[in-house]
Amino acid sequence: MKSFKSITIVSATVLLLAACTGDLDPKSLGPKAVTAASVYKTPADYLSGLAKLYASFALSGQQGPAGDSDISGLDEGFGVYLRELWNVQELTTDEAVIAWNDQTVKNFHWQNWASNDVFIAAMYARVMLTVSYCNEFIRASSASSDAQVKQYHAEARFIRALAYWHALDMFGNPPFVTEKDEPGAFNPKQTNPADLFAYIDSELQAIENELPAPTGTPGDATYGHANRAALYMLQAKLYLNAQTYISADKYTECITALNKLFAFNAYTLPANYLLNFAANNMTSPELIFTINYDGAHSQSYGGMDYIIHAAIGGSMSPGNYGVAGGWGGTRATSAFVGKFPDPSGATDARAQFYTSGQNLQIVDIAQFTDGYAIKKFSNRTIPDGPSASGVPDFVDTDFPMFRLADANLMLAEAFVRGGSGTDAATATQKLNDVIRRGHNASAAYDHATLSVGSASDLSDLLDERARELYWEGHRRTDLIRFGQFTDGSYLWPWKGNVETGATVPSYRNLFPIPSSELIANPTLKQNTGY
Repeated sequence: MKSFKSITIVSATVLLLAACTGDLDPKSLGPKAVTAASVYKTPADYLSGLAKLYASFALSGQQGPAGDSDISGLDEGFGVYLRELWNVQELTTDEAVIAWNDQTVKNFHWQNWASNDVFIAAMYARVMLTVSYCNEFIRASSASSDAQVKQYHAEARFIRALAYWHALDMFGNPPFVTEKDEPGAFNPKQTNPADLFAYIDSELQAIENELPAPTGTPGDATYGHANRAALYMLQAKLYLNAQTYISADKYTECITALNKLFAFNAYTLPANYLLNFAANNMTSPELIFTINYDGAHSQSYGGMDYIIHAAIGGSMSPGNYGVAGGWGGTRATSAFVGKFPDPSGATDARAQFYTSGQNLQIVDIAQFTDGYAIKKFSNRTIPDGPSASGVPDFVDTDFPMFRLADANLMLAEAFVRGGSGTDAATATQKLNDVIRRGHNASAAYDHATLSVGSASDLSDLLDERARELYWEGHRRTDLIRFGQFTDGSYLWPWKGNVETGATVPSYRNLFPIPSSELIANPTLKQNTGY
């Protein structure tokens, strides 16, 4: 059984009850009131509460897969944090389109969403709910002197920092609350990118030594927990994108964080790229931080269940991917397919395209057979076997939020952008390790030498990130950092709701604050352009 998975469902109500009753005077609830003081007595109690924080990325309700949503009026399927994160990071780019007509979902790829978009509102709600869960847990665990509880306390602060990073990246100016804001009826104050960046940065620095070092053993008892390697990855992400967020150069800080990660020597690139995306990917020595799924214990129509099922349609056989059926939704654009030498995977094993019966060009987004399908993720194990849970409607595959190849690519990019703390030889070798794994150790595809300030190197690195990390929730952020998300320097089919692609206004680099939130909290101001 995968560590940290079996407790996510049974503990689902623990933290929620504590959060709900925290808004009231416990004395008025009588002697049987459920409060943080009565719920948390032992380290095991705190572990159950912590499980809810991690589960907030993977699940969206109390019973699963549907029927008792955390958020009133929000469907448990499309309201999963990971599902919405994937949508905003992938459907808005060249890497993915979706065939469905679910409300406004196609507006992501057309880049013409509005402030009343239900999917953007769902993403916003999930982020802020995770923050609120974390605040309550952090408040409840802050006074404990138990060493294990102190670690859980630090993990909760990491989860909150991760959620706030998503808020910074997507919304720029979200409302801001911490454990110091006692629950009650008040309008959270709006923050700004500079202050939120500084807060996330300070939180990660504060908890650095309170998180454990990685053990270097894939799938061990700490699998699914945040450790210092995960923290350094989040720091590196924050610093690499600092120019986008706060117009500041933090590339040296990015390299410093990555050097700390590499110093553990705890992670390696497995020879088989696809091990990172299979039902037994907990055995991959590359995964640093994951969102965990178990077909028997964490059932949801969102998250990995969505990513795998929605990618199967046309003439694809669902059984080949370890599921009972496909949903015929997501495919790739021809612009993304063109990043690879060929779509067969013979040259680059990362080219995981299903082409039989599929058209390269997308004339009609609503037709699954328009656009090559992606077969990167699977609910079968490597080398080739069924998932451990044996529940084909729900998957065992974990989502690889942070992994070593991304760290290698970030180091190379931060060096080319002028960061200090590494050299051309090291940065080039890190990049080549990733390239050669994809090309079956062929030195013919090695990059020569990276140079500081090289525009061609940066272009190569962006394309390499696409080839290595597609459908892992990085593409929108990457395109924005490289100035290619909204402008006309890079067009892909149906960008701007034009078949050949079109420029869209730059204000769409941020999503709007949902209009419903502006009504509920009149102190908030809308992002520019909406």
